[in-house]
Amino acid sequence: MAYNVPQSKEAFLKMCEESGTAFPYSEDLSVFNKEITIGGKTLHNRIVYQAMEGCDGTYDGAPDELTKRRYMRFARGGAGLIWFEATAVLGEGRANPRQMYLTDKTRDDFKRIVSDIKEEGIKANGFEPIVVIQLTHSGRYSKPEGVPSPLIAYNNPIFEKDNPIDKSRIVSDEYLDTLHEALVKNALIAKELGFDGADIKSCHRYLLSEILSAYNREGRYGGSFENRTRLLTGAVKDAKALTGKDFIITSRLNAYDGFEYPYGFGVSPNGGITPDFTETKMLLSKLVENGIDMIDITMGNPYFNPHVNRPYSKGGYEPPEHPLVGVQRMLDGISELKKDTPVPIISSGITFLGSVSANVCAGYMEKGGFDMAGYGRQTLAYPDCANAITSGANLDAKKLCICCSKCTEIMRKPGGTPGCVVRDNEVYMPLYKKLVLGKE
Repeated sequence: MAYNVPQSKEAFLKMCEESGTAFPYSEDLSVFNKEITIGGKTLHNRIVYQAMEGCDGTYDGAPDELTKRRYMRFARGGAGLIWFEATAVLGEGRANPRQMYLTDKTRDDFKRIVSDIKEEGIKANGFEPIVVIQLTHSGRYSKPEGVPSPLIAYNNPIFEKDNPIDKSRIVSDEYLDTLHEALVKNALIAKELGFDGADIKSCHRYLLSEILSAYNREGRYGGSFENRTRLLTGAVKDAKALTGKDFIITSRLNAYDGFEYPYGFGVSPNGGITPDFTETKMLLSKLVENGIDMIDITMGNPYFNPHVNRPYSKGGYEPPEHPLVGVQRMLDGISELKKDTPVPIISSGITFLGSVSANVCAGYMEKGGFDMAGYGRQTLAYPDCANAITSGANLDAKKLCICCSKCTEIMRKPGGTPGCVVRDNEVYMPLYKKLVLGKE
């Protein structure tokens, strides 16, 4: 059954009643206009445009025309923080042949685009947005040449089923040492190029995220909690030490994977898939101890259980729950984790809330549930949603992301460069027709 994104408060309240969910709600959106200082940088407002990968860079890994177009739209949109998309630190860890890749050859291109983002923000809104780059290794989802070339922490029968990935594709401890060095090195390069911060990405089952659940892996990166968190916490610590107090070190972090132990992080070892944040809280504490400046919380796996991290109206399968159940699990879970976490926390998974997303986030933020609201898919459909929110206006129902998953459908096709087919149709409808529908 498909559920439409709520386009009014009345529709939202009715949907809450139908789904048995409840959310804090506030008509006062002034909380979004409160400045916040993180890692020596001051954010003009509490809205974050999350990392949205466009798969539209050059084959060398530099931003291309659609990339630049997207970020100029984001810059004009008014968010206090723009999270620059997944950027590979090692070539073999690229998720697709056009993923961003920071190298000596592409350095100037990255320097130019971050400068352009800031200048466009000042020109359009009178302030410079903070820009954080997401540093990544795609792990089991690596496709640097356009065909699957997985690099995994361990074999996982939930994903691999009757076709296990060859054990030669399991990365060695020495390889992970090299990855650690690449993450730290690229954080420093990002600072030199004008970025305000770097995200040591550990979410959605990419390599660093997978290692968190490597309970049965041998060696220095598997088994014990200390070993499984070694790469993430060590990279954060060393990157912070190298880049200094005026540069943000953060992580987009999976708090909960949504599949059973010993293959999922954030679940009980006693079975089931109900969130168990015992280890998550331990990890957050260790990250804070190692100098992390803020944390961007997410859950689930967009390739396996996307209803967990981005509840949708229409997608590749019928989800086992009402979309608002997934949103509530995300936001209530983040709120629980925030209680004992002294650094700023960013929310995720709010696009399905539609026209009331800002009101719900304001309700959570007033209660101390999190510090900033993170928008993902919404930014592709409605790139100026931040300006609407900070002006105190209701979000325009005619601009909302409708959570139809067409952007994902494009992304899953070879050569696909995703964007909003519905709201940005002049650019992306032709791509959707060609790549998904097979029509010229």
